[in-house]
Amino acid sequence: MHPTDFTIAGAVAALEEGVISAEELTRAHVAAIEALNPKINALITVTAEHAIEAAKASDTRRARGEAGPLEGIPLAVKDLFCTEGVPTTAGSKILEGFVPPYESTVTTRLKRDGAVFVGKANLDEFAMGSSNLTSAYGGVLNPWSRRNDPQARLVPGGSSGGSAAAVAARMALGATGTDTGGSIRQPAAFCGIAGIKPTYGRCSRFGIVAFASSLDQAGPFARTVEDCAVLLRSMAGHDPKDSTSADKPVPDFVASCGQSVKGLRIGVPREYHIDGMPAEIEKLWRQGLEWLRDAGAEIVEISLPHAEYALPTYYIVAPAEASSNLARYDGVRFGKRVAESNSDLRDLYERTRAAGFGPEVRRRIMIGTYVLSAGYYDAYYLKAQKVRALIARDFREAWSKVDAIVTPATPSAAFAEGENSDDPLQMYLNDVFTVTANLAGLPGLSVPAGLDPQGLPLGLQVLGRPFDEETVFAVGAALERAADFKALPGMRAGA
Repeated sequence: MHPTDFTIAGAVAALEEGVISAEELTRAHVAAIEALNPKINALITVTAEHAIEAAKASDTRRARGEAGPLEGIPLAVKDLFCTEGVPTTAGSKILEGFVPPYESTVTTRLKRDGAVFVGKANLDEFAMGSSNLTSAYGGVLNPWSRRNDPQARLVPGGSSGGSAAAVAARMALGATGTDTGGSIRQPAAFCGIAGIKPTYGRCSRFGIVAFASSLDQAGPFARTVEDCAVLLRSMAGHDPKDSTSADKPVPDFVASCGQSVKGLRIGVPREYHIDGMPAEIEKLWRQGLEWLRDAGAEIVEISLPHAEYALPTYYIVAPAEASSNLARYDGVRFGKRVAESNSDLRDLYERTRAAGFGPEVRRRIMIGTYVLSAGYYDAYYLKAQKVRALIARDFREAWSKVDAIVTPATPSAAFAEGENSDDPLQMYLNDVFTVTANLAGLPGLSVPAGLDPQGLPLGLQVLGRPFDEETVFAVGAALERAADFKALPGMRAGA
């Protein structure tokens, strides 16, 4: 087995048994990054030397009997997480040169448990996008390719596309991501890996560059559902530095992956059968439900009557919060300053923000500023918050009938650069199945479950009650076992 082919659980076992050292494992992933990153651009910053030194220290701790649960495991970190002494860009020119003097809580906890960071993963600028094409550091290439058009440059999804591509291409065993409207689940589906957005508040947001504060949530990417559970166990937990962090115990997510789904009620929302959905998506959805029925679960049709309003609600709430959060990047308080010697304050702001922000970020700031303005606040933002409350109520009513909900993760397989990027509304539709979980604060897991006619991966999504990631992992693992997804991208380490 090539060292980059381990799962996280498998690598931990191999390290414990002495089959491989943390240094050997890390060097193999660094070599994969050196070979593949120039092609797919998954990492903005590569921290090879730091990673190898950290791996050596990890081997020393293991030899002393002090190994943590993630000791020696190479991970990529989305470049939205502040990392002490390592540049953090948020995929934007405005943060060029920013080196945080502190560490985010999530990455602190991963380091505490022995993880080795190989680099900072590319992303849509300030996490705004569904393709990873809005990054100031260039787009990320999906390591998968179409059978009939292998030269097409496919997107990995966004905003956490660099994290997903790095894991799929075997450049890291796992990665951190953030999910504001589907930014973990959609890239996971496009790249044929697993990814979970936990319940809002399950993971601390301290040290994560903010996009939309009431929607953002950190979560892991990995090749298996069990590996996601391993990572989330380390990432989760209450943090007094984050007022939205939930003071709840962290369950044994890994044990949940082995639980039976017999007797569970699985909801199927009738509103998710959208017009124009590709036949292969509908077929995979039916197949997934059949797998769960065969495993002893009961399939129950439910209604989420306000789901059709989720996308417009999200694209009012999220830009409004973004316009507020990004106001701090003005060249005075935060952000790279762009000004001429005779600039007044207004000119300084305009030059800095025009040069620092890309088109998609500017678009969302303008939308957000508009819906928060005096004449339109009640008509747009206040109404969107009311609809958001109705969407959350729909889910609360559904939980009286079902234990989990299964839907498609995305309305299509990965698309090529240029196919949707010239139409912002078409791009926003990529989040049609995922945004409800963010609006209602629910956990959502994407599981690779099949291939489309062009050989591209498709994912199924499992949604659960707030803070019931255990059931989500149980259902996701059952789907994973039944799907037995073994397909691999053509562009990967060890291929």
